[in-house]
Amino acid sequence: MTATMRVRYFAAARELAGCGEEALPLEAESLDPHALRALLAARHPALAAHLDRMRLAVNGALDPREASVRAGDVVDVLPPVAGGAAVALCAIRSTPLSVDEALAAVRHRSAGGVALFIGVVRDHADGKAVSRLDYEAHPELAEPAMRRVLDETATAHPQARLAAVHRVGALEIGDAAVIVAASAPHREEAFAACRAAIDAIKETVPIWKKEWDERGEASWVNL
Repeated sequence: MTATMRVRYFAAARELAGCGEEALPLEAESLDPHALRALLAARHPALAAHLDRMRLAVNGALDPREASVRAGDVVDVLPPVAGGAAVALCAIRSTPLSVDEALAAVRHRSAGGVALFIGVVRDHADGKAVSRLDYEAHPELAEPAMRRVLDETATAHPQARLAAVHRVGALEIGDAAVIVAASAPHREEAFAACRAAIDAIKETVPIWKKEWDERGEASWVNL
């Protein structure tokens, strides 16, 4: 008997998939989250274009990034909720970043507070001099991953509006590498949303940093 997993689709995901629930065969003993998303995208082309913004739950656990799906597991496909629509700007660019663009993206008449984080290239790290940085992003995965971070942050902070832009390529000392902005009716939620977004971007988005010292020697950070 073929091993299967149970997949349930909710709201917009149900309409895109054309069904509310189905049993899918497992060709391998288990599937990691990336392989699971690839399987769902191949099975439902209409869903594929939106899948990067959707969350997955396995046996009731949301976003099991390290979990494997096995026979008998229940997978839920969850589109962004109402709060997740408040992503005003999400981009990865090789050109200089604009603070004004990020602020303009999140400002609106109901926002009483705007929190802004700017990550800037500094001239030292771990007690060593730094002359410049190189940032490299995964060409297909990085921007969707950053958008998922913003969607999840907006879900956790439903009154916030968010923007995030990350730069890639060669950056000099003083250049802005990443800008995150969050607005909300009150400062507490703006601060909390901004911090949650930048922390998750640093932890989960596939962007890598190489540090160059004054002697022209380079090393990848965290390797």
